[in-house]
Amino acid sequence: MGRHVPHEHLVAGLASALRAGALTADAVALEARKAAEADEVADPFPAKPDRTNVTSLTERRLAQLPPDTRPPPSVAAYDQLLRARQPADRPAIQGEMP
Repeated sequence: MGRHVPHEHLVAGLASALRAGALTADAVALEARKAAEADEVADPFPAKPDRTNVTSLTERRLAQLPPDTRPPPSVAAYDQLLRARQPADRPAIQGEMP
């Protein structure tokens, strides 16, 4: 990002993401873009933009996905493995269930 985003916007994005506790590259990029957009439409008397609402790009992408209607996977095959008994010739270890 340092090659494509002006330094002051990158620093503003880092600071905003850090304040919000969103320590991901996506959050920094989003906040840096917000800072750049705020500078583009700045008034002669610039007001400090509200940066308390940080949007996670991952949450945004997941919100646009269609709902998953598949049934949950079955673990019945694994339950059969757990029910398998120990061989009779194997000595039990202390504290192990018979």
